Amino acid sequence: MQLLKVLARVLEYPTDELQQSKDALVAAVLEDSRLPRQNKEQLLSCIDRLCDGDLLDLQESYVGTFDRGRATSLLLFEHVHGESRDRGQAMVDLMEQYRANGLEIDARELPDYLPLFLEYLSTRPWDEIRNWLEDIHHILGLLGERLYQRESVYHVVMDSLLVLSGRKTNRQELAQIVASEERDDTPEALDKVWEEEMVKFVDDQGSSCSTGGVVGQRRRELEQTQTIHLSDQLMTDATPRQAGRA
Repeated sequence: MQLLKVLARVLEYPTDELQQSKDALVAAVLEDSRLPRQNKEQLLSCIDRLCDGDLLDLQESYVGTFDRGRATSLLLFEHVHGESRDRGQAMVDLMEQYRANGLEIDARELPDYLPLFLEYLSTRPWDEIRNWLEDIHHILGLLGERLYQRESVYHVVMDSLLVLSGRKTNRQELAQIVASEERDDTPEALDKVWEEEMVKFVDDQGSSCSTGGVVGQRRRELEQTQTIHLSDQLMTDATPRQAGRA
């Protein structure tokens, strides 16, 4: 399903390659037969914004949106299991699912990284795609609302995935939940998490070193985990412009 490849590309870190692939991304959206017209228009607007905007500004915005705090993390199991052991087993199970369907490991990424998960789904039959999206619709709903309230254009990707899942959400209820949440991407919140997670190691000489916190979390995870990458050639990337919310 080409549309899922487009959504995966839009959710990835903005690059020059992404911007150069605008025509291919737009064509794939226009050719899709499952996404309603209103969602297509919003997604095309998002692609325009990402592909035509200043790349450095887009990259800075991306990091601020997805790499600070956990509320908008693109690591799916973080929203379900947090840092519990269950998350590790869930990732192992998902990795086995990828391998069982002919995907090979050739890069670094966590298996529950949403763009990677969408690339995997793009190779599966429609019924399976819909079942998987149904399973994570609650995560997609909260992510979409959080991104919307933070005025991030990326909310249109979550909206599109929710439509494809076939599950309706109570937008008013989601809005109330998110509005009541304490922001975890502020400097104060990040400092607090760093302090809570800091671990000290003392060697035989009594000296100590420390590590922990949200800062650098993404880098550490990438260094410790091999990535699953689809063996088939995927479409190049692109960028979004601001769209309205359905």
